[in-house]
Amino acid sequence: MPLTEQSGAAPEKPPGLSLNITLFEPPITAEDRMFFTEQLALLLDTGTSLHKSLNALQAQMANRKVRAILADLAAQVEKGSAFSQALEQHPEMFPVSYIKLVKASEAGGFMVKVLEELLAMDEKQQQLKGTITSAMTYPAFLLVFSLAVVVFVMVFVFPKFADIFASIQDQLPSTTIVLMATSDLLRQHWLLVCIGLVLVGGGLIGWARSAAGAAMLDLWKLKIPGVRRIYRQIYLVQLMRVLGLSLANGVSVKDALQASSEVVANLAYRDLIRRAEIGVREGGRLSDVFCQSEHIPDLARQMLATGEEAGSLARVMNRIADYYAKELTKLLNSVSKLAEPIMLVVMGLVVGIIVSSLILPIFKLSSVAM
Repeated sequence: MPLTEQSGAAPEKPPGLSLNITLFEPPITAEDRMFFTEQLALLLDTGTSLHKSLNALQAQMANRKVRAILADLAAQVEKGSAFSQALEQHPEMFPVSYIKLVKASEAGGFMVKVLEELLAMDEKQQQLKGTITSAMTYPAFLLVFSLAVVVFVMVFVFPKFADIFASIQDQLPSTTIVLMATSDLLRQHWLLVCIGLVLVGGGLIGWARSAAGAAMLDLWKLKIPGVRRIYRQIYLVQLMRVLGLSLANGVSVKDALQASSEVVANLAYRDLIRRAEIGVREGGRLSDVFCQSEHIPDLARQMLATGEEAGSLARVMNRIADYYAKELTKLLNSVSKLAEPIMLVVMGLVVGIIVSSLILPIFKLSSVAM
């Protein structure tokens, strides 16, 4: 046992250490929540009380923010608060879907089962994010590398030919003139170019975060050919997974829809969820609203309608989420493989334009000299 635990006294910290740790402390991640969920389910399954489990988990958390949250959870549970009520105080770590499911499990007495299902859902969500990231990494690398090569040629190669081409300035191809002007701009006004790029980037980010910009981007995601199919499947998987898991564990339809609205980050799908809430409140069927939406694929519509008629809507929703998650993985892998030759062709065209812009004037110089 460490000496600090035996003596019960905490070691002295140098001045300013606490401030530095706070400033550079990592944020709470989905991996932190997954580790907490897995360990809590294990402890509860072995008969450990909830309060003792929360206290035991504090020492296993590397993130100080998570340890503070677990300490607060343990304190609230000790005072007699329900676990779901304690979770509601920490939305930075526990989403609405998590809290609703825990609340349902408290009433039904099957918290371990729900925690295991929440862990499985988080794992599938992280797997989906990993698939998307890995599919886009190589094309993004090729794009950045291509831009870096072009900038290098513009800044360090083209200036060496400026004096050589001066004698045939009026005979230079238009591409050479444009590239040399670009080279001069990058070399002589690089600071203004950097400031301009920062301002443009900041403006685009600010527009994307505004209400009008976010609405426009959400619309484009579901309208642009090619991109539309990917985003529709992403949002469908998120929506069906949360709804299916919530309904299967006794969460009310209203709470399940509210939880899914917090997960799906697209205004069009949130509007669909809002219309579903209204339809259910007015006595309609949940599948009816989804089947009328253009954002739900035909196969999913048929499965939802059949599932609600058979009384197995939750199971059908989980099946839809699993099916489209597999389809999305296949689609992203195909897009990634297709993006590689496209980027290589684009790079070849760019290199070809640059090389021809240098070689053609040289040929003209050679003919003049002869």
